[in-house]
Amino acid sequence: MHEFVYTAQSARVVFGTGALRHLEAEVEQLSGSRVLVLSTPNQRPIAELALQLLGARGVGVYDQAKMHVPVATVRDAAEVARRLSADCTVAIGGGSTTGLAKGLALECGLPIVAVPTTYAGSEMTPIYGMTEGGIKTTGKDVRVLPRSVIYDPDLSAGLPTALAAASGLNAMAHAAEGLYARDGNPIMGLLAEESIRALARGLRRVVAQPLDSLARSDCLYGAWLAGTVLGNVGMALHHKLCHTLGGTFNLPHAQTHAIILPYAMAYNSAAAPQAMDRIARALGDSQTPAATSLYKLVGDLGVPCALRDIGLQSHQIDQAVDLVMAQPYWNPRPMQRDALSALLQAAYEGAPPDLSV
Repeated sequence: MHEFVYTAQSARVVFGTGALRHLEAEVEQLSGSRVLVLSTPNQRPIAELALQLLGARGVGVYDQAKMHVPVATVRDAAEVARRLSADCTVAIGGGSTTGLAKGLALECGLPIVAVPTTYAGSEMTPIYGMTEGGIKTTGKDVRVLPRSVIYDPDLSAGLPTALAAASGLNAMAHAAEGLYARDGNPIMGLLAEESIRALARGLRRVVAQPLDSLARSDCLYGAWLAGTVLGNVGMALHHKLCHTLGGTFNLPHAQTHAIILPYAMAYNSAAAPQAMDRIARALGDSQTPAATSLYKLVGDLGVPCALRDIGLQSHQIDQAVDLVMAQPYWNPRPMQRDALSALLQAAYEGAPPDLSV
């Protein structure tokens, strides 16, 4: 018999082709009259479009969002927001931009309208993360949960397939860990399995046919579900490893998640067999271990399979293990130093995950 506690989080979602046209109406619901649009430098053109759609409500664009959300960037953006008397932010882009908006929500109390252009899923969570001095710190605060999220598949049409694949696998990791979370519940389990199914289907088609709008829609739908899971239950080993590797060694966020996912699943395979069965089923092959299917999927999607390919140095493995062991997350299998060293060594080399470690 299930025993669980489930608290629904308030979230407004506008999903559909061309949904960006609703941006001003969503801001109006928040009584936003002086809106600062946030983006990365590469996303500046879309941010300018959003500014135009906001009309007189838009006060400017801050386009310096950075990966892993440096504290210095949050402080700089907060100064801009105060100078412009901003009362709301629109975060248009991926996880870096959403993360910056969350930092401003904490720093300045500004509500967020999120417009994702990747499949990160963080727009559906009250979880934030910021990096300072090579250490990434995460937390949970209802103030950072975007008040409205606009999902427009058209905005991901220009996303390169390699980045789309890595971003989608990042989202898939949220769903996978949600299936064995300590505070999981049946609702999140259903959403997680459906998320993995939609992402696997959508990502395979996006790589094969980059202009397939239905495939992009599937990916965005799967990312929404994965983000919902991430926002409602705790994460475990996979996310601890990725936060450590990304925040300490400045590895690319989505690619790090994509590479680590099969190895984290292998590590937990014996401790969470029902979750692994559901993941395997959602991936479309219930006869193959989930970790093996995920490793194959990473390769099929053309995403790097080895940490050394995205910048990790071999001598940094021991440091990463030390950091993980110093402040471990809860995990269905206890975190063991030797096993984690073997996991990261295999991920560094891109070797097939070993379910017996």
